[in-house]
Amino acid sequence: MANQDQIEVTRPTYFGLFSVAMATLMYEILLTRIFSVTMWYHFAFMAISIAMFGMTVGAIIVYLFPNYFRSEKTHQQMALSSLLFAIGIVGSFVFHLFVPFIAAGAHWAEALLHVVGTYVVISIPFIFSGIAVCLALTKFTQKVSKLYAFDLCGAAAGCVLLGALLNFADGPSAVFFIAGFASLAAFLFALGGKSGSAESSKTSKPFGGIGLASLICAIGLIAFASVNSYMADQQKPILRLRWVHGYIEALPLFEKWNSFSRVKIAGDPNDMHRPYAWGLTSKWPQDKKASEMELMIDAGANTWLTKFDGDASKVEYLKHDLTNIVHYIRPNSRMLIVGVGGGRDVLSALIFKQKWIEGIEINNNIIYAVNKYFGDYTGHLDRYPNVKFANDEARSYIARSKDKFDIIQISLIDTFAATAAGAFVLTEHSLYTIEAWRSFLNHLEPDGVLTISRWYFKNRPVEMYRLVSLAAAALKDQGVENPRKNIVIVAAMGGASGGRGMDGIGTMLVSKKPFSEKDLEIVSNFAKENLFEIVLSPKTSIDENFAKITEAKDLAPLLDTFPVNISPPNDDSPYFFHMLRFRDMFNANMWANGTMSHNPMAVSVLGLLTITVIILTSLCIVVPLLLRMKSAPLRGSAPLLWYFGMIGFGFMFVEISQMQRLIVFLGHPVYGLSVVLFTLLLASGLGSFITSNLSLSEKMTSFNSPVMRFGALLIVPIIFGSVTPMLISNFSAAETAVRIAIAVALLFPLGLYMGMAFPIGMLMAGGEQKELTPWLWGINGATSVCASVLAVAIALNFGITATFWCGAACYLLAFLFLLWDCTAKAKQRAVS
Repeated sequence: MANQDQIEVTRPTYFGLFSVAMATLMYEILLTRIFSVTMWYHFAFMAISIAMFGMTVGAIIVYLFPNYFRSEKTHQQMALSSLLFAIGIVGSFVFHLFVPFIAAGAHWAEALLHVVGTYVVISIPFIFSGIAVCLALTKFTQKVSKLYAFDLCGAAAGCVLLGALLNFADGPSAVFFIAGFASLAAFLFALGGKSGSAESSKTSKPFGGIGLASLICAIGLIAFASVNSYMADQQKPILRLRWVHGYIEALPLFEKWNSFSRVKIAGDPNDMHRPYAWGLTSKWPQDKKASEMELMIDAGANTWLTKFDGDASKVEYLKHDLTNIVHYIRPNSRMLIVGVGGGRDVLSALIFKQKWIEGIEINNNIIYAVNKYFGDYTGHLDRYPNVKFANDEARSYIARSKDKFDIIQISLIDTFAATAAGAFVLTEHSLYTIEAWRSFLNHLEPDGVLTISRWYFKNRPVEMYRLVSLAAAALKDQGVENPRKNIVIVAAMGGASGGRGMDGIGTMLVSKKPFSEKDLEIVSNFAKENLFEIVLSPKTSIDENFAKITEAKDLAPLLDTFPVNISPPNDDSPYFFHMLRFRDMFNANMWANGTMSHNPMAVSVLGLLTITVIILTSLCIVVPLLLRMKSAPLRGSAPLLWYFGMIGFGFMFVEISQMQRLIVFLGHPVYGLSVVLFTLLLASGLGSFITSNLSLSEKMTSFNSPVMRFGALLIVPIIFGSVTPMLISNFSAAETAVRIAIAVALLFPLGLYMGMAFPIGMLMAGGEQKELTPWLWGINGATSVCASVLAVAIALNFGITATFWCGAACYLLAFLFLLWDCTAKAKQRAVS
């Protein structure tokens, strides 16, 4: 029987591992994009955990069946597993296309069956991916440093490649491209097996049956993906998403994907109907109609394209929309619009003849759809001489801007879509934090106004409470002693928002100076004319909570006793929409407590997922332990078990916290993949590579010993955690290239350090405990799954910084367990 030392690790094997790791990460992240369309975004968050758990199951299978996964068959089994990974990707995705996630109107038991069934099927391909990666990392332990480096670098490449892929391919086509990459990995593994075995290369075909099948499969899948991508660009895809939120979706007029959204436009451009203006007065006559088309982001956030041919009288209704009240008190202004969407705010500003209109839109596909693809319909708003569109993230754009404005408008900027690079979808955009509003107010003229429109709930408007809390804190930060004089809230009840779960729209006006009597008179007249309600002004308040929030010198007693969290968010905890406290996550009565049920339900889903992954992680440790207690060399394995668990927790805590923190700093969700995750994974790959010179025979005090190398680098997360807040604060307004350079400089040493931990552990287990290495790899994967959920739970409740320091503490514990294992092994060698 052959052993690992008789099987050469050839170049195709390294690149096979690179390819399968690349395909795995690409598919993990792509699933969050697809699930955000076909499901609600809080279910999409689970895709990453399910994928990682599938890989963990693959590792445990390798551990439980050592007689099947023999060393002499390693390349063949890696090739077969990678091929099955590719086939599983296609099969599970097609299943998802034709089976609804939750059928509309389903009973809870049926809905649960749909949820469980979907995730079980989706996890299957990742089991095969896990087998392939586990075999590569555990059957060639002498080369694990280099192999793990290729694994991490492949994943890093996947981060960048997915973003590039979705710039020209739609979601379904990208799935088939990724399956093609997985098939290519199978071919490379098969080729590596032939290159590494002299005997087999003489007696077998050049690639073998699996290799040939994999090559044919790769060519076929990539060819189909290319054709479908071309047809999708022509808006005539062969294969497309069918079930969206339990309903079969009709073929849209326009569909375009990128790495953080799917943009879809539907409707009849010739249809005339009552305007879909959320804040439109209820007095608007039913016979006065407009032509509009719906623009949907993923499947949970919409905006509208308005037909405009230059005749302002055809869009007269915009002058009776509550969200446009600011134009009456600040005419002839320079204004900045955050979140252009379908262009309605820009069109409104044109109708009000504002002096300068600057619109920021983060999504390039929306700008393309509004100004190019449907430009004749919308009136080519970008061609007006006093209009400028900017494709950028609003907060970083404003921070870099040298200009000041009379109006900054933010109308209904939120989304029930998986954003933030798709990987960690409970990270929200950073517009609703004290630091962001400080920047907004600093970019207003002395008489400038910040106007924000949000959904309004009459009985308990907790979202508006939190908005007022944020405004009051930001004004106090500017030196305003009594914020009540600088805040006005007007609400429009019913109207176009009816039937969507809220009572209406509330628009809050925040002025740097106290509102004048003239301002208040204009607001009062506008509200009276359009049957709107003044909720809060310097003179009146229909809700005592608004008065308390704006007038209290110490908000702590009110905030602490309030049923939900209405404290002003900051950059360390930017979760404006998640107001449900951790202790109430399973209290269904709180879900509709003055806010849309989806966001509180998202926290409840997170709570259920936390419990689930803790149970599954425990099973991944206990079940293999029980099944192989008699046959496996378990004696003395406790420190390694804890070590691999701690580095699994540590890596994910650090990775997720920095994804959340630096996406705010870099200012665009694309950078979550192309900069943050890419840098961490690439640096970790290099960190793994440079551990190849470590030796167990060295004294523990030698730098080439595992303990000294790991221990010496414990200073890295301490330095990182200490200097990062300072650098982010000082360079938040720098050019994008500078901010990227700073992020890379911060992340690279951290990634280099974290990349050393896994190969060091494999080196420690590579002797008498080599048989345990698949299980140890599985434990590392299981704790990573658990950490991916716990990291978000910690950040929601204690902040992003707390998540990072939890990761640093895990690495410190890992070092102590490594020291324990090294000491025990040194004593064994001394005795023997």
